[in-house]
Amino acid sequence: MKRLFTISIIMTSAFCANAQNVDKTITLNEVTVKASKVVNKADGMIIYPTDVQKQTSNNGYSILEKLTLANIRIDNISHTITAIDNRGSVQLRVNGIVVGKQEMLALNPKDIVKINFINNPGVRYGESIGYVIDIVIRRSESGYTIGTDLTSALTTLQGDGMVYGKWNKDKGELSLSYDVSGYKTKGSKSKQLAEYTLTDGSIYTIERNDVESLGKSIAHDAKLTYNWSDSTATVFQTSLSGAFNNTPDNYNIKDITDGSRQYQATSREKDKSLSPVLDIYFFRQLTPRQSITANAVGTYISTQTSSYYDEGTPYKYDVDGKTASLLTEVIYENRLKPFTLSTGLNYSYKHTKNDYLGDASALTKTNNNRLYAFAEIKGLLRPLRYTLGAGASYIHYTQNGHRYNFWTFRPKASLTYNINNNMQLSYTYQMWDRVSRIAMTSDAMIRTNSMEWTIGNPDLKPSRDMEHRLQFSYNTNRLQTFVEGYYKQCFKPNMAHYERTDDNKFIYTQINQKEISVLNAMAYVGYWLLPEKLQIAAYGGMNRCFNFGKNYTHCYTSWFYVGSITAYLGHFTLQGYIDNGNRFFEGESKGFSGAYSVLKASYMWRDLQFSLSWANPFDSNHKSYENEILNRNLYKHTIGYSKDSGNLVTLNISWQLSRGNKHKSAEKKINLRDTDNGIMK
Repeated sequence: MKRLFTISIIMTSAFCANAQNVDKTITLNEVTVKASKVVNKADGMIIYPTDVQKQTSNNGYSILEKLTLANIRIDNISHTITAIDNRGSVQLRVNGIVVGKQEMLALNPKDIVKINFINNPGVRYGESIGYVIDIVIRRSESGYTIGTDLTSALTTLQGDGMVYGKWNKDKGELSLSYDVSGYKTKGSKSKQLAEYTLTDGSIYTIERNDVESLGKSIAHDAKLTYNWSDSTATVFQTSLSGAFNNTPDNYNIKDITDGSRQYQATSREKDKSLSPVLDIYFFRQLTPRQSITANAVGTYISTQTSSYYDEGTPYKYDVDGKTASLLTEVIYENRLKPFTLSTGLNYSYKHTKNDYLGDASALTKTNNNRLYAFAEIKGLLRPLRYTLGAGASYIHYTQNGHRYNFWTFRPKASLTYNINNNMQLSYTYQMWDRVSRIAMTSDAMIRTNSMEWTIGNPDLKPSRDMEHRLQFSYNTNRLQTFVEGYYKQCFKPNMAHYERTDDNKFIYTQINQKEISVLNAMAYVGYWLLPEKLQIAAYGGMNRCFNFGKNYTHCYTSWFYVGSITAYLGHFTLQGYIDNGNRFFEGESKGFSGAYSVLKASYMWRDLQFSLSWANPFDSNHKSYENEILNRNLYKHTIGYSKDSGNLVTLNISWQLSRGNKHKSAEKKINLRDTDNGIMK
């Protein structure tokens, strides 16, 4: 109630501001056309940000935050974008190129032409991608952009700073960025109750409650990119980036109540990683209708970790990890008269060597080869738009004597019927394979606490997912709204599996089991109460989970809601956002990721922007997560709290200076990336 009351105050204040209730228009040769801000398409929508949204934003995160995209949580202060519904990760692009924090902070919102929000990715996108946000911009033919972005939490030790520069001359562009971020937290604590059903039928109870904890980390990221483009005919780009992360000696002290015993247990963790990445890209427009695109990415990841936990008896192990991967892709596109044809071939190779030393002694050597071919056509039969595609993949996997070959077929069909200029109805069907994380295919065995162990399963097979999506939308110049039904089935998925041994060890692993299904229904509405001055958005719905394991069935229904309001008051921008988090049930794990609310105020002065945010107001001990394990032999209930996340006040200062004439950059069609080090924790 306190959060809703605070947001209502902002709404009331914004209503009091003077506003002109005039729709934005474009005049062409004495013909006036109202500009539509949202255009629906088969795989999502095209959004044209308003001038006030671009003028009051200072980077890519800032402009996206103002759009309130359905199922996407965007935090401009912490520079994060996540999918609330857990359908997959969010892929960010600028002119088709997959980007990270550096490029998003260096982006000038005034250069934006449009934003492609793809909530229904096609057959050529990578696995586990739930949403794609592609920001199309114009770049300088000659000129430069330099800037810095500094963020500091005022209520805890957390900060982020980046400097960047881009220089353009004729057809070439050189860009360089360096980012350093870090944190030190002491306010994260958890409470846990675990009940173990032993082989003799008795129940053994352990309580684990945090007394003291320390978490600290520092990360350095640098990237150098050269881009050469001849309008949209030829594009060549190469980039070299490096990331160094260090997490030194974090610890956690717990009070353990173990039957009649009471004692303290300490866990310690250290982690250090280094990852250089080389990315080479080429695009060529062969004819006015035909083009070819090629991309190759090489990644090396070196990781050293150390873990110690003395619950019951001391247990310590180290991991020396080395990972090398090569990802390549070639795409051919032909814009034929009845439709556009896209076809391509993707090959990836990944070698992982993780050496577990100490109490968890194991050497994991993994080779993973994947070949994927696809074809897709997009066309228009008025008033029907369609996308038809199919992909086939072959996976060859080996690890320490374990191996498998796996074929899968990925069809997709999407139909969109325009009822009139404002209303449309769309349906999408698709199926694809989902490969387990490399860490869980390891044959290493790690002790979690005095009673539990985690064991990888080298014989895990990929699973197949099938989904249906039905959506009805209605859009006007000021109103965007839709209702959607979504149903997904996962056949033989990698689900949690708990085993109890004869000597009362409780083993967690993953095995291919029967099925997981999800039914989701939601409604969304976004409306300009006062055009160019006051915008509101809200959505919510129901999520129903079905889990069919080999010896259990779990079902769960949850409800979710999100609301936001943004007021544009000249140089000031006020924002309020609230959601109730994400509740889910997967396998035998029932979980909750914390609710989130924030109040923000920003002020733009020339090339500077100052932003102040207050996250989770009036919540001094924020509940960040909750999890229950509902196994017939193991019940475990864990709640995590974070004092650092409650009443979190953060200041952001950004400065950007840009000079030069703009032209539209060619869009990159291929986007490859690898960040998985394959280490099990």
